[in-house]
Amino acid sequence: MNNEKQKTNKARGFVDFVIKRMQTDNGFAAAMRRADNPDTEYQSWEFLASFNIDLGKPWERLPYCTVGAAIAKAKPEHDGSLGLGLAIGRCYNDGNSDSQAKAKLRRMLACETVEEACLFLRPLLSLIASRGVQLSYGKLLNELCYFGPEIKSIWAQNFYGSKAET
Repeated sequence: MNNEKQKTNKARGFVDFVIKRMQTDNGFAAAMRRADNPDTEYQSWEFLASFNIDLGKPWERLPYCTVGAAIAKAKPEHDGSLGLGLAIGRCYNDGNSDSQAKAKLRRMLACETVEEACLFLRPLLSLIASRGVQLSYGKLLNELCYFGPEIKSIWAQNFYGSKAET
């Protein structure tokens, strides 16, 4: 339990750090924007290493790269509150695009590894940001750190539970 709490605090601390620092440090913001590109992600490693991220383990490094880049691109003033499933649903509020939202969710649920999930998340996080949806990056990062069937069921419950409310 203590290890889980440490990972949660580490993820939330990283998100808070990125949000705060990118508001005053343009070089940092530029490095983080490049973190989700395999050819340029090394520019963010200095900052990841300061959070004791093992750079040699893609399953540990890529969630931080993906979420850090998404934050730097979206430029939120603070972390949002919505889980991934609900955020996907909110991107398609008009009702006519429900099948598109379900397709995005099903694609996320089909991911077998965290590396695959991070790869698919890149454009999805851009879509979420472009729609002004207030995603909780801290929660997402923590979920990616524990990626597996339980996390996927949380995303599905979050998505379909929100559909039942509307």
